[in-house]
Amino acid sequence: MRDLKDPLQRHPEKAHRPETTQPGKPDWIRVRAPGGKGYAETSRIMREHNLTTVCEEAGCPNVGECWSQGHATMMIMGDICTRGCTFCNVATGRPEALDVFEPGRVADAVAKLGLRHVVITSVDRDDVADGGAEHFARTIRAVRRRAPGATIEVLTPDFLKCDPSALEVVVKAKPDVFNHNLETVPGLYPQVRPGARYFHSLRLLQRVKELDPGLFTKSGVMVGLGEDRQAVMQVMDDMRAADVDFLTVGQYLQPTPRHHRVDRFVHPDEFAAYESAAYGKGFLMVSASPLTRSSYHAGDDFERLRAARRRKLAGG
Repeated sequence: MRDLKDPLQRHPEKAHRPETTQPGKPDWIRVRAPGGKGYAETSRIMREHNLTTVCEEAGCPNVGECWSQGHATMMIMGDICTRGCTFCNVATGRPEALDVFEPGRVADAVAKLGLRHVVITSVDRDDVADGGAEHFARTIRAVRRRAPGATIEVLTPDFLKCDPSALEVVVKAKPDVFNHNLETVPGLYPQVRPGARYFHSLRLLQRVKELDPGLFTKSGVMVGLGEDRQAVMQVMDDMRAADVDFLTVGQYLQPTPRHHRVDRFVHPDEFAAYESAAYGKGFLMVSASPLTRSSYHAGDDFERLRAARRRKLAGG
């Protein structure tokens, strides 16, 4: 049996990679250790419902803050991914069959946590014909039934090996936000995201808008992987050409010495400059900071996103 606490068993595809050292973290990247009553209660509900969270599996630095407030990002379709991206801490391997009861457990947990906005993401499931699209749709519908007051944000895989109808299944389930992260600039895809294709992911976001123009779309990139500013600006332009509404930009953190190395820690002033540039390019909502992650403060950001659209429609 694989020990998923052992980095080399968790990431067998990275065993051949040399170890690299991460530079010391600056003060602006440091966070408090998780703990407290709220954190413990969120953890209890996740364990009680046998759910996986990306907060834990991806080693998110914000888990202490979010869980203390009862905010957890559900990761459906198991905890083993069929891809081996060099930035990601989620385990790689052969997943188990999809759990048909998982959508109901997710919905029950959302209701118990009292979430007004829930983010649902997943591992890549290239072993499933539709990439897990119907499983996403069932989860969305279950949450609508069990927690009708909650808004739903999905962060999906790229459905690279699926029929185009897979994306339609998710969109027809009517999430409030459709998120798919480009993750990095196209020139770094061979090193950082070798199983994905930049222009396929970009087209996926564009097609969501074609299928449902009223659906908010969202995407994000990490910085500190070795990209330059010009390349990030081009990604922003590409996203806007695909009519993406919401951009996130956050600092890449290296999970283990065998993952892609941190090229540098980007200063908060640079994040502020990215945010300003992105608003200038027409994004309705931008979150750019060292600790920004796709689901960090997602509920508050969604309310601001809706308000920005109302102002735009009103001509403000």
